[in-house]
Amino acid sequence: MAAPRDWLGAVEEEGNSGLQGSSGVEVVFPSDPATPAPLCPHGPTLLFVKVNQGKEESRRFYACSACRDRKDCNFFQWEDEKLSEARLAAREAHNRRCQPPLSRAQCAERYLKFIELPLAERRFCQRCQQLLLPDDWEKHREHWVVGNISASQLGRPSQLLRPLENKKTNAQYLFAERTCHFLVDLLPALGLTRVLCVGTPRLHELIRLKASGDEKSNIKSLLLDIDFRYSQFYMEDSFCRYNMFNHHFFDGKAALEVCRTFLQEDKGEGVIMVTDPPFGGLVEPLAVTFKKLIAMWKEGQSQDSSHKELPVFWIFPYFFESRIRQFFPSFCMLDYQVDYDNHALYKHGKTGRKQSPVRIFTNIPPSKIILPSEEGYRFCPLCQRYVSLENQHCEHCNSCTSKDGRKWNHCFLCKKCVKPSWIHCSLCGHCALPDHSCGAPKDGCFICGELDHKRSTCPQITASKKVIKAVRKQKQRKSKKTKMETVKEQSMNHTSVTRKKKRRERAHQYLCS
Repeated sequence: MAAPRDWLGAVEEEGNSGLQGSSGVEVVFPSDPATPAPLCPHGPTLLFVKVNQGKEESRRFYACSACRDRKDCNFFQWEDEKLSEARLAAREAHNRRCQPPLSRAQCAERYLKFIELPLAERRFCQRCQQLLLPDDWEKHREHWVVGNISASQLGRPSQLLRPLENKKTNAQYLFAERTCHFLVDLLPALGLTRVLCVGTPRLHELIRLKASGDEKSNIKSLLLDIDFRYSQFYMEDSFCRYNMFNHHFFDGKAALEVCRTFLQEDKGEGVIMVTDPPFGGLVEPLAVTFKKLIAMWKEGQSQDSSHKELPVFWIFPYFFESRIRQFFPSFCMLDYQVDYDNHALYKHGKTGRKQSPVRIFTNIPPSKIILPSEEGYRFCPLCQRYVSLENQHCEHCNSCTSKDGRKWNHCFLCKKCVKPSWIHCSLCGHCALPDHSCGAPKDGCFICGELDHKRSTCPQITASKKVIKAVRKQKQRKSKKTKMETVKEQSMNHTSVTRKKKRRERAHQYLCS
């Protein structure tokens, strides 16, 4: 990620402006779909439409549910487009080619063979990200291979595998140990014994490790993740390859039944869903998927328990609060700052704006969730919840209002608390940054002000990028030309010196004779 701060601002812009009436691209969920969505390598596609001020302004189209960048998955089809048999056959062939080389059953079979190998024969190919059996050694002879893979390493595959850091698709920013231990220690206190880990591989690992090393721990977990590489480390009842943007199980009904059985075990008692989606993903498809998982859990409930809710921890940046609560009104945001091992910004212990913006959204009453006092969290008796150290209770708002870990100030004109860096603007009629553009559009582009696109697709940025690229290429050509001329000149000088040396030698031989 070349410019994480710029990207963070873009995501915050999307989170704050992603309500009805905005401009950009929106997902369409037909109330009664007549035909199933076409398939791409990541399962059923989603239906999108370009909107301007909340109004559709172009034809609807299908695109990949998981990849928002066409470079990762270039699927595109108009909603009313009719495809020939040849194109449909070519698409099916392409989808098959994009699938993992080994089936789920083959991965499980290889895993059982691997754990039976002596330590000296347990190898892992870093280049191919694959556990190697003795029959594979010759094919990977010239690759970077790690040996002596221990049982503890097999239990922590997220430390063996190279993280996929496409922020809009995989975004494998892995929980730091501090966050993992907080979540694992919290589960027994809430009376939870099973965890559906949706996109949280490191939490899944720690739960399994604790269960294997502690006889008192009876917590079980099931991992749902889109990364097929985890298939080689887990059996079918511990991992299902899953796309959380379209509720697609890649291994079909068998994987779906594994998930259903896990959720409905013990009549659905003692289970929680913990999910950590990619922050560049759209909130609405995620909400639709999570509601389907909740409905699957409710199928195992009796009529007397119809009022109950599946406990959920949705881990996401705080500035998506309004979007999440739009789909889950009962959710509240905890002050706990989630941090990640392999993320440059989302680290614990930083202050001011450098603090991690990632929070936990949950339908569990916040008074039941005790945050660690050694990290500065304290209990507010008025709000009946734990808050961060600088989150002060506002007597005017009657709430601890800070969202980002800093102390917020109350604005009497806006009648609410705002960030400490904001001031009230009499022209705009609300608080904003001191250097904001007065009267700037709430929707559309924050650079040129046009309403038909977002900042990330602004033509001005595209044009400037093209100019920078052209200048860079010109410099490279000039540098290459200079280098070639220097080499040519050095070659000519060398030839000239050689000729002079040979003439001197011939003259010396003539005089000696």
